[in-house]
Amino acid sequence: MIRPRFALLRAMTKSNPGNFFEDFSPGQTIVHATPRTVTEGDVAFNTALTGSRYALFSADSFAQNCGLPGAPIDPLLVFHIVFGKTVADISLNAVANLGYAEGKFLTPVYPGDTLNAVSEVIGLKQNTNGKTGIVTVRTTGFNQDDEAVLSYVRWVMVNKRDEAAPAPNAPPITPAPMVKSAELLLPPGLDFEAYDFALAGSQHVYDDYEIGEKIDHVDGMTVEEAEHQLATRLYQNTARVHFDALAQQGSRFGKRLIYGGVTISIARALAFNGLANAQLMLAINGGRHVNPLFAGDTLYAWSEVLAKDDLGPAGALRLRLVAVKNQSAAGFPFKNEAGEYDPNVVLDFDYWAAIPKRR
Repeated sequence: MIRPRFALLRAMTKSNPGNFFEDFSPGQTIVHATPRTVTEGDVAFNTALTGSRYALFSADSFAQNCGLPGAPIDPLLVFHIVFGKTVADISLNAVANLGYAEGKFLTPVYPGDTLNAVSEVIGLKQNTNGKTGIVTVRTTGFNQDDEAVLSYVRWVMVNKRDEAAPAPNAPPITPAPMVKSAELLLPPGLDFEAYDFALAGSQHVYDDYEIGEKIDHVDGMTVEEAEHQLATRLYQNTARVHFDALAQQGSRFGKRLIYGGVTISIARALAFNGLANAQLMLAINGGRHVNPLFAGDTLYAWSEVLAKDDLGPAGALRLRLVAVKNQSAAGFPFKNEAGEYDPNVVLDFDYWAAIPKRR
């Protein structure tokens, strides 16, 4: 009986319990484990889980007609994979992922590229309850050639291990409210002169969209338990709130939450109906998961055009993507007069996308 108990204790000491708030320090650099080579199989699986129909990421021939060597990986899939690498070190003991900002897609990723991630702690602030704190990090994803493929800031509420432990305090750097259009990077060689609008699924171009215009994406998708579990595993996100049903029994919601990245990707897939040509995401200005999404909920989405800019070879639309659960998006539910989100709104996501201009 002694030997098994010793083996159990030894195993427990070798396990990674994740970092708690007091384990972080200002300026800390964290190199995240498990590089990931992204394959065509990952792309196909992600399409099966989200239903995305954007032609640029679906067909090599379409992408080649747009001046690219082949179909790139959807930037959101790149984001989720890089994000997933960070969970074990940053948000394994999180209460909630609070938001994103300053997301920049820097270099296209293609099947066969290998991704890894490094994060820097840029802010720490204990909450007044003394039980949790806000950790702000800047994460950069790299490919096999050590080229940065994307970077973003996120802030997350993390539990303390010991409420009495001294709390690190480093006021977080305030993220920029948006990525300036001058900072947006188009993939090398991108050319929409031979863009096939019939194959893309829409005739609407940059010139057809007006600032302030709202678009109901009409379609809905019910998220099943198996789908969101598989998607989150695809991204190698290990957060307990998405997987461990027993651990959630005493939590605020009492059941597993759907990973916010799944919500983003499904909402973007729904946005095809109305924004089929705004295919290429260039930057994430900000994002908030304002209410939880659970298995069995049905997701709808609408978008608002916040700004426009001419990038030369393409136009850029700044878009607000709002995801709504269990009701139509036709009335564009958002906030009440007090500025509080409608309880059925689950996502408020602000991004830039490239789109062809009128020839």
